[in-house]
Amino acid sequence: MEEKTLRKLFLGFIQIHILHHALEHPIYGVWMLEELREHGYNISTGTLYPILHSMEADGLLTKENKNVEGKIRKYYTATEKGQIVLSEARAKAYELFKEIKE
Repeated sequence: MEEKTLRKLFLGFIQIHILHHALEHPIYGVWMLEELREHGYNISTGTLYPILHSMEADGLLTKENKNVEGKIRKYYTATEKGQIVLSEARAKAYELFKEIKE
């Protein structure tokens, strides 16, 4: 039960991470998986790619296909809407952190 609850909670954190990095530079799935793992999020491609697709469908990310060594790699960049959502998320996260810090 606890694992499922934490997974739901961390999904929002993961989306904030994605928006943050996609605003800095175009990202692709494998790079994002490695970045998230550095922060303790051990998710699979089967979890990440639906998140990316959902964020794209919500207008938070745009996708560009690029040929890299003969393979198509999908690069995601934050949209203006994604930038606005990230700014709001940062403000809310900061307020929450101030309240819950020990």
